[in-house]
Amino acid sequence: MAQTILIIEDEIELAKILAAYLEVEGFKAVTAADGEDGLRQFTDCAPSLVLLDIMLPKIDGISVCKELRMTSDVPVIMISAKSGEMDKVVALGIGADDYVTKPFSPLELVARVKAQLRRYEKSSGAGEAAAGEIIAGALYLNHNTYTAISSGNTIELTTKEFEILWFLASSPGQVFSKEQIYQGVWGYEGIVDENSVIVYINRIREKLGRSEATYIKTVWGAGYKFSEVSG
Repeated sequence: MAQTILIIEDEIELAKILAAYLEVEGFKAVTAADGEDGLRQFTDCAPSLVLLDIMLPKIDGISVCKELRMTSDVPVIMISAKSGEMDKVVALGIGADDYVTKPFSPLELVARVKAQLRRYEKSSGAGEAAAGEIIAGALYLNHNTYTAISSGNTIELTTKEFEILWFLASSPGQVFSKEQIYQGVWGYEGIVDENSVIVYINRIREKLGRSEATYIKTVWGAGYKFSEVSG
């Protein structure tokens, strides 16, 4: 059965173009022209992924994403005409999995959709099962349950934040460039958004807390590495 992609976009022509590209790739596309209808359609069609514009009539995209995250962890790709760093920080911070700035290539967006679905299926157990635990100092990670515990305290990480931390912690001491992290976690080949990596790394560090060991270390000019040793 074809996977359903919900497109919540008030630019009708753009929504039609995206739907056509997705349908060529074998997806079923459902569209909604405002946030209120988008939430209704989400309940009705139970999509595998949501393409969500930020600037929407009735209910804006940020509010829609917050509402979706209260009941669902399906991938959400935000679409915006705004290219500012703060807009991306807000979108990723409230649970969006990816952020695309207009104008964009429909083919690139389809590639992002496929990559997000692969990551989601793998993490949810629908695809290849991911297993294992990592214990590093006071940090405990469980990939089966996406649980992160530091010094006995549960750390509330989003799926993407956990995946980045797991990716780095799986190879302690190894330095990864932003490009390697992006391709390893997002799964895109030839598409790199280094700013998203920076935003997520900063959020992970904030959630781990300043009093904890600096698990993710910056290697200037090279990237990041995981280390359980502070300093």
